Amino acid sequence: MREIMMFIVILLPVVTGIVIPFLPFKKRKHMEIFLESFVILNSLLVFWLLMNRPAEPFTLAKFTGDLTITFKLDGMGMVFSGLVSALWPLATLYAFEYMTKEEHEKIFFTFYTMTFGVTLGIALAGNMLTMYFFYELLTLVTVPLVMHTLTREAILASRKYLYYSLGGAAFAFIGLIFIIIYGNTTDFILGGVLNLDKIGGRTDVLLLIYVMAFMGFGVKAAICPFNSWLPDAGVAPTPVTALLHAVAVVKAGAFAILRLTYYSFGTEFLKGTWAQNVVMVIVMFTIVYGCSRAVKETHIKRRLAYSTISNLSYILFGAVIMTPLGMMGALTHMVFHAVMKICSFFCAGAIMHQTDKHYVHELDGLGYQMPGVFAIFTISAFGLMGVPGFAGFLSKWNLAGAAVESGNPLAYAGIVCLLISALLTAIYMLTIVVRAFFPEKSFDNSKIKEYRDPNWKMMVPLSIFAILILIFGLYSGPIVDFLTDVANGLY
Repeated sequence: MREIMMFIVILLPVVTGIVIPFLPFKKRKHMEIFLESFVILNSLLVFWLLMNRPAEPFTLAKFTGDLTITFKLDGMGMVFSGLVSALWPLATLYAFEYMTKEEHEKIFFTFYTMTFGVTLGIALAGNMLTMYFFYELLTLVTVPLVMHTLTREAILASRKYLYYSLGGAAFAFIGLIFIIIYGNTTDFILGGVLNLDKIGGRTDVLLLIYVMAFMGFGVKAAICPFNSWLPDAGVAPTPVTALLHAVAVVKAGAFAILRLTYYSFGTEFLKGTWAQNVVMVIVMFTIVYGCSRAVKETHIKRRLAYSTISNLSYILFGAVIMTPLGMMGALTHMVFHAVMKICSFFCAGAIMHQTDKHYVHELDGLGYQMPGVFAIFTISAFGLMGVPGFAGFLSKWNLAGAAVESGNPLAYAGIVCLLISALLTAIYMLTIVVRAFFPEKSFDNSKIKEYRDPNWKMMVPLSIFAILILIFGLYSGPIVDFLTDVANGLY
């Protein structure tokens, strides 16, 4: 029963999303209750699975050889599926209010809910083939979300996202082929599955394939130079951009790279090679590039998008250190960043929803009219900066510790990149906070008197995220211990 449940939690959101356009809801409230109930139910089923972890994998389909569509709940799957299931009900609740000013709601919630199931498919994938299948499917269900508004900008952004994603998936597919040929299995096994006898003298070829697959999966993780789709996708409704930046898409890319590095190719094969150095340099460049562009950007959502590009590479930096401590740091930042970034994006969305203001210079004085939203945004800003007492500090500390422990001279340069990023993050995040609470003396406050904090559907998720940022910052022992066990293969 528990094994089949892994497939049910993937299927239920997909089916729920598909039937939404065909259900004759008399009132919008009825659709909200229906959707939220099914999303919460699915999340509860996932948490039940986490508490009662299936001992055996579940094979849905078997092809030639050992190629199968198989689901398995290991430590990595527990982290990602738990994260997605915790955030999705809150994101859906927020979306109900945000979408009151948008059209084609049913179509939006169709794909939004389907994405929940597809993301869980990536989390619960038992082998590379299964993960690749759902990885491609994720592109197909999120493209309509990016182009939802059907403006020229949205259509162009969705087209770029589609082209980049398909191109990246092609490189990832080459990695899959080589794992099939030179691996003992396509299953995810901590330590890797490559057969050294099969490899023979083709080590450099395999290392090149790893770099190609890394960059392929890295497209969704917005790694340089394949990151321009992410800021452009900011034209989508804010629940979508938050989903792209914090929960599903970019995290799926980072998750796939962790699987590729630690569970398929294996750190024993990769560590100390030129391939490790190449991907580490790319990751460090992306960290600095993202936050440098964020400082110059004046559009709120695009600024946060460049922030995501920088912060996502923190996770990849932990991955390419290729030690258990590096993996633990990567997983810690994956969890903490998801909460911090969805919080900051939802704050930005609330501001735009209530005021129709999209640029940083338009935020003067709004901190007094919308104190709740801007107080929560300040908490998320401190978290992303890595201020002690907030969630981001701990994950950055663990990553720096992993870099020192690795003994890799190149990883030491990564610590410098982390410090530069922290400084620039403080500049581009606090600029927003300062303008909101400390406008110029000549500012006419009467122009913004009609603006207020949004209703409870937005404020409740925002408040929960803010509380989580503080809890993770002040009391993170249990979750860090669990992630350490995952990195050491105890789950």
